[in-house]
Amino acid sequence: PYHGFSVEFAEHRLYNSGDSMKNIDWKLFARSEKLFIKKFEEETNLRCHLLLDTSSSMLYPKDNTLSKLSFSVYSAASLMYLFRKQRDGFGLTYFTDKLNFFTDAKSTKSHYYRLIGELDRLLNGTPLNDKRKTDFPKIIKDFADKIHRRSLVIIFSDMFNFSQSSYTKDLFDAIQYLRYKKNEVVLFHVYNHETEKMFNFSNQPYTFCDLENNDNFKLNPVNYKDDYLKLFIDFQKELEMKCHQYKIDYVPSPIEEGFHKILLSYLNKRSKLF
Repeated sequence: PYHGFSVEFAEHRLYNSGDSMKNIDWKLFARSEKLFIKKFEEETNLRCHLLLDTSSSMLYPKDNTLSKLSFSVYSAASLMYLFRKQRDGFGLTYFTDKLNFFTDAKSTKSHYYRLIGELDRLLNGTPLNDKRKTDFPKIIKDFADKIHRRSLVIIFSDMFNFSQSSYTKDLFDAIQYLRYKKNEVVLFHVYNHETEKMFNFSNQPYTFCDLENNDNFKLNPVNYKDDYLKLFIDFQKELEMKCHQYKIDYVPSPIEEGFHKILLSYLNKRSKLF
């Protein structure tokens, strides 16, 4: 349905009087002695950028085949497939406390396969080193300056670090900067609902390990469940309120619920942009 003179060849059609001669395929004319015009698939104006948090906390739960990172990688791959089908330009970025990988938004087939290969490397390649910390506020200005204005930015992160008092303010300042640069933003807050939000553990001592700092804490989670749950819910409400204030789509994304919420949220957002 989209034809123009862009980067990717689609098909030939017969030359009609009035068509520009610069688009004639002269090599085909030499073989067939008939004039044909090259038609190319036209790129849409929508540019999508996927941001994946690849800090060590995203490896949780380690004893489960579907970690937060795996969930984010599969979700990103599904979205890339939709981008490709809809001829939208798309790019991939993953980050910790710096930008570890970045690509511009393109819609070509070779670009798609390159990024799928990169996601596969993240999923099945060399395990990420421990103590990889997240610093979203630090990287967002650098990222925003690299991309075109009026892009669609889709973020996958567990948003951990909410226990640091200054981090919350810096986080919202970074999100505001994305909007200041005229970007549409969808934030998928990825977490394990049962353990990371509800803190549902049996009544016995556990040793909890901070995957980003390697700090260990031995405690009975039942004694701290109410305080922890209040802390998590308060932060989530504040994050949702600030996102609403800056006109950012905030989507809580428990990994237990599967990918349908991710895909529906993107399709709803895209329908509003056209």
